[in-house]
Amino acid sequence: MNAMERCEARIRAANTLLCVGLDSQLDRLPERFRKAPCPQFAFNRWIISQTHAFAAAYKPNMAFYEARGADGIAELKLTLAYLRHHHPDILTICDAKRADIGSTNEGYVTAIFDTLGFDAVTLNPYLGREALAPFLGRADRACIILCRTSNPGAGEFQDLQVGGKPLWQIVAEQVRDAWNASGNCMLVAGATYPEELRQIRALVGEMTLLVPGVGTQGGDVEQTVRAGQNAAGRGLLINASRGILFADDPAAAARDLRDAINRHRHTG
Repeated sequence: MNAMERCEARIRAANTLLCVGLDSQLDRLPERFRKAPCPQFAFNRWIISQTHAFAAAYKPNMAFYEARGADGIAELKLTLAYLRHHHPDILTICDAKRADIGSTNEGYVTAIFDTLGFDAVTLNPYLGREALAPFLGRADRACIILCRTSNPGAGEFQDLQVGGKPLWQIVAEQVRDAWNASGNCMLVAGATYPEELRQIRALVGEMTLLVPGVGTQGGDVEQTVRAGQNAAGRGLLINASRGILFADDPAAAARDLRDAINRHRHTG
């Protein structure tokens, strides 16, 4: 199966739309992990052991690993290898928001999909389809395009009117109509903007959406699910990071969020 098929199969099998963000910032790790020879990997392995039953995907943010240089990248590779070996059915997302010209993106493709072994990557659409072609051409992997992001300043550019439409709508329509030729695209749509999330769902049909912003950023679970689910009650990967990673009981936090999400889903 390709990445999109595996994602859908995992959502169905585990009855979950939860994505756990492995934002393992070194100085926030519990002391027992900071003392380990590979602190980020030790912490990630523990979080995975606590949460895998409730997770459809894991999403490491590259910033927290790149900040540690070679050590951080090595521990990220260990994390990906651990997931491939123990939980190959769970999607892995590289939160990197990459965008560059085509030849440079070819290097990113190799690094993210082949060297590190991620199933999916977040991408910035600003440079256009031609620049992202090396990613889009990998039909075995998933390309998750930024559309309406969850940060407070997102509207500075994303709400700009282009031919009578906000720029985020142009992105959604372009991905739907032109970029998703291989059926390997998703969109990022933040939980902090539920009305835009609802409109994106109407625009893109059954396409899967990666939804950050629930929990610490203030996004509401019920609004997010009701606005973003597709006709089958799926089509979402709802991300939570700090609220799970640094909870007193990560397993309970992941289970409770999975259950809260499921309470508001409908079945097609």
